[in-house]
Amino acid sequence: MSGTDPAAVGGVQASGPRAVAAESISVAITGDGARVVVLPPQAVRWAQEVNAPPGAANLPGSASGVFVGRAGELERLRELLARDGEAAVIQTQAQSRTRAIHGLGGIGKSALALHHAHEQRRAYTLVWWITAESTEQIVTGLAGLAVRLCSQWAATADVEERAAWAILWLQWHPGWLLVFDNVEDPNDLRHYLGALPDGHHLVTSRRATGWHAIAPTMALGLLDPDASADLLCTLALGPGRSPDPEQRRHAEQLAKDLGYLPLALEQAGAYLYQTGTDLGTYRELLGRVLDTAADGIDPERTIARIWDHTFAAIEGRDPLAVTLLHTIAWLAPDDIPRPLLAPLAPDPIALGEALGVLHAYNMLAFTADRQSITVHRLVQNVFRIRTTEPSSPALGRREAEQALQQACPDDDNTTAEQSAQWERLLPHVFALAESTPPNSPASTETADTYVTAAQYLYRQGRDAHTIPLRTAVLAQYGQVLGESHPDTLMSRNNLAYAYKSAGDLGRAIPLLEATLAQREQVLGESHPDTLTSRNNLALAYQSAGDLGRAIPLLETTLAQCEQVLGESHPDTLTSRNNLAYAYWSAGDLGRAIPLHETTLAQREQVLGESHPDTLTSRNNLACAYWSAGDLGRAIPLLEATLAQREQVLGESHPDTLTSRNNLASAYESAGDLARAVPLYEATLAQYEQVLGDTHPDTLGSRNNLAYAYWSAGDLGRAIPLLETTLAQCEQVLGESHPDTLGSRNNLALAYQSARDLGRAIPLHETTLAQREQVLGDTHPDTLTSRNNLALAYQSAGDLGRAIPLHETTLAQREQVLGDTHPDTLTSRNNLAAAHQAEEAEQQRRTGTAATVEDLTQLPAAD
Repeated sequence: MSGTDPAAVGGVQASGPRAVAAESISVAITGDGARVVVLPPQAVRWAQEVNAPPGAANLPGSASGVFVGRAGELERLRELLARDGEAAVIQTQAQSRTRAIHGLGGIGKSALALHHAHEQRRAYTLVWWITAESTEQIVTGLAGLAVRLCSQWAATADVEERAAWAILWLQWHPGWLLVFDNVEDPNDLRHYLGALPDGHHLVTSRRATGWHAIAPTMALGLLDPDASADLLCTLALGPGRSPDPEQRRHAEQLAKDLGYLPLALEQAGAYLYQTGTDLGTYRELLGRVLDTAADGIDPERTIARIWDHTFAAIEGRDPLAVTLLHTIAWLAPDDIPRPLLAPLAPDPIALGEALGVLHAYNMLAFTADRQSITVHRLVQNVFRIRTTEPSSPALGRREAEQALQQACPDDDNTTAEQSAQWERLLPHVFALAESTPPNSPASTETADTYVTAAQYLYRQGRDAHTIPLRTAVLAQYGQVLGESHPDTLMSRNNLAYAYKSAGDLGRAIPLLEATLAQREQVLGESHPDTLTSRNNLALAYQSAGDLGRAIPLLETTLAQCEQVLGESHPDTLTSRNNLAYAYWSAGDLGRAIPLHETTLAQREQVLGESHPDTLTSRNNLACAYWSAGDLGRAIPLLEATLAQREQVLGESHPDTLTSRNNLASAYESAGDLARAVPLYEATLAQYEQVLGDTHPDTLGSRNNLAYAYWSAGDLGRAIPLLETTLAQCEQVLGESHPDTLGSRNNLALAYQSARDLGRAIPLHETTLAQREQVLGDTHPDTLTSRNNLALAYQSAGDLGRAIPLHETTLAQREQVLGDTHPDTLTSRNNLAAAHQAEEAEQQRRTGTAATVEDLTQLPAAD
């Protein structure tokens, strides 16, 4: 049994004051914008210089190779793409540059998209087909583009680097078409639509809802009766043969019986052709009662009726084909490698013959190189349902599990070849985990396969994507080993950490709390795994803004690490760094700075002057000095850290960019805008080049530059940049993402500085309401918004609303942050200023002279 905790005692190391990018031990970038990948300069240059060959595409084949009807839908699709640039096949919504096609399974969504792509292939610089059921599959599809266009580099790059390269190439070369096939979650496309504006996006999906803020949609219905009869006759009689009047009549009646469902028509046509059965006889065999549901045709029941006869014919020709069909039903529908199925057949010839039978009956399609197969999702659904009995194991399920157990690499030191193998197998591992039937017997061997796949993703920095795998592992370990077995506890910790990586603290924290309680009971208070759980729970509390629970837990963890592991163990040093950062977050610089100094000295001694963790400590200490107002020590330390990171990590490494950003912010705090602004501008340019125009770190850098313009009084440049940043955050991250809320807060402050209170106050009110809903009533960012709204009311002369809000903010900051935290002092100052303004107003009204002390009102930017 395998599996390790993905988060060691150290966990995440964060740093930086206002608007400063956080740092972490692991650094990388994904095509979905979740992470940062550093591309070498040569690869970046190739992304600019390499052109796609004429007609470049990776379009899949179709099972039948026949396309009829849909002329109106094709014309409408062409019009939508020409007008908006993007299309999704569903019902039309608001205007946008994206379109989506939706409809029930087997309706022909993918066939329509495929026909359009073939028909218009020469009109695009590139046509790229991406299976898009999950973010993992989208990343893998983009990585394939890098292999096609830049194989000399992609052969040694991992999937994340290849996907990042593809994004960069698409940004440099306009005029392409991307087809995202079978999207399950419309939100999976937000990053791509925001980052890639210079081509066409075509989406197919069974989802009819959730597109209103992403893409206009076009509904796809059943085939019309004439086209349905044409399709049946073409498939049943063979190419070049025309039906006689009686055959045409039977075809029209059979098409009606099958509900004009394209997949059902293709399945029936293939059976008729392969067996030589005439249309009238087949209709009598099938029965004439159409299977319907409350809202029309039930495609699964319709397909199932056809298979009663097709399945018997296949079994009569080749029993192995039946075994393969049962097994394929539990895998992902696309790109099923032949080698994955090889253990099911006695030899390659038998495998090829069985697959040929299934292809002849339109049960599957081959890829262009015939080394992989695809199967329709509706075919899989029907087989899963029909072969899953409550009292017996599902047919083909065990064969699929064993095939993947044999195929998955098991070496932790992943080579480029193994990485490519993993990326091809991952969709099938996910499909197996997510389709586990209720009666399926738990298997630690299968769970180990899921663990191995999840650990591969964790090493790639894609732990947020492992949630379905880790959920399945926890269920299987719990069932076989028991709820308190160490491996079960480990799997629960790993699932919680995956939720935390995905930003889902609402599910991560209860799971971490349960894991810690069980580890304390089973393993003891000071077991290394217990220390890991305590550290991870503390970091989750800190991420949620709950420093009152985070700090005591981090203090306990550090004391135990010192006792169990020793003063200078790397995990102890990381624990000390995390506690220092928590003190800094709480405004307790008196404890934060000495602890950062100690950690830095020990890391220099244990790890070396230029170790990445040492550089992180140096950066964190500099930021603590900065927060204490000691810019005389902060700036030289930031300058030294930047120079070392440039030398050790390279000019464009994300940590180097973070250091450059931090140094610019320190210059700004020192009032040296002459050095701050050019450094911000250079950093933003590098972020745009390395990460892309709409990557979250690029958006943060753009926000920082706008803030510097604002600090310099240059509202003419600050406000447009903040407006652009907010629009991009809304599109890429979503309306209620914390970074979007921060961007909205900053734009409101800029409007306020420009005395445009008509736009500032509603924006402040919206931001506060959203932060209360998303982050909670007492989160530090919520308190910042409450402070800023109070100041806006005060600027508008509305002291009746400003003063109660100041009082509430001060009370909450005293409770949450402590009496001497800088933000608490700011609130106390702002409340005093408001009371003095109120007193001055009262004296003005009574004609009494008043002298008001000049108290600076302090808003807070994010």
